[in-house]
Amino acid sequence: MISLCKNYVDSSSTNYIMSAVNDTKFNSAVFLLTGIPGKEDVHLWISIPFCLMYVISIVGNSVILFIIKTDPSLHEPMYIFLSMLAITDLALSISTMPTTLGIYLFNSREISLDACFSQLFFIHMFECIESSVLLLMAFDRFIAICDPLRYASILTLPRIDKMGLVCVLRGVAIMLPLPFLLQQFQYCQSNVLSHCYCINQDVMKLACSDIRINSIYGLSVTLLTEGLDSLLIFLSYVMILKTVLSISSHVECLRALNTCVSHLCAVLLFYTPMIGLSVIHRWGKGTSSLIKILLGYISLLVPPLMNPIVLKSKHLRVRIIRVFGEDRSKPLGS
Repeated sequence: MISLCKNYVDSSSTNYIMSAVNDTKFNSAVFLLTGIPGKEDVHLWISIPFCLMYVISIVGNSVILFIIKTDPSLHEPMYIFLSMLAITDLALSISTMPTTLGIYLFNSREISLDACFSQLFFIHMFECIESSVLLLMAFDRFIAICDPLRYASILTLPRIDKMGLVCVLRGVAIMLPLPFLLQQFQYCQSNVLSHCYCINQDVMKLACSDIRINSIYGLSVTLLTEGLDSLLIFLSYVMILKTVLSISSHVECLRALNTCVSHLCAVLLFYTPMIGLSVIHRWGKGTSSLIKILLGYISLLVPPLMNPIVLKSKHLRVRIIRVFGEDRSKPLGS
């Protein structure tokens, strides 16, 4: 009897110690980020184009912000929306840069749970804000082409400020529950992520808990943000096209369409890879991991890189050339 009691106590003590070890292990758990599988020996060389992409993104968007801020003639709705997009692109680049360059420059793959949850919150929030800004830019083009006489009275500066604030509050309110939902899960499966940054649909797959609520919420968020915004952008361009085709002058028709081309390019650059990546994560179980990784890079790195190039209007381009041309023509020490 004494022996049985002793064995029971020893067994209980062992279970308690193992439970404590498991809890400690869970609290200090980390995720492992993924670069390009099989190319670990050339990560340093791969870092060169990534560094160039980040430099071009940050410098390009910063130049646009500087020119718009310092030139009073550019304080118009179209350029204010462009500056909003530039700020969002800067924030999105900064959100992914530490982990991306950390992998390729320093071979640092580990990221703590809290850091991962924080990064995915900021990435998804800025994606939501960028989607909202692209919708505002479509609204701007819609008013300018379909109702030009009321353009100045509808898009006033105070109203534009409120629109920008709503975009930010919308992104924060919708994406804030994501990290808290993920914190409720236990991660006892493989801790290797599919990308060099954290996103919700990738992290929740590593949980060994029931993720149905998180999955439903994530899908609902996608449909109510990027899905709804892209639908409204499509409808606005249907109305724009209907108005443009009713113009009798071919020159005026082409001029009106030309004002929309750059915005359409930005919309396609943003939504196409994002929708493709979301579909692959949810339903593309047999898809190659390389395609998933490439789409991940394209969805978050290409829009901030290309938007300063495709969205620069002729007026803004002239201002940039004039500013840098004047600076270059000044003698040293002047």
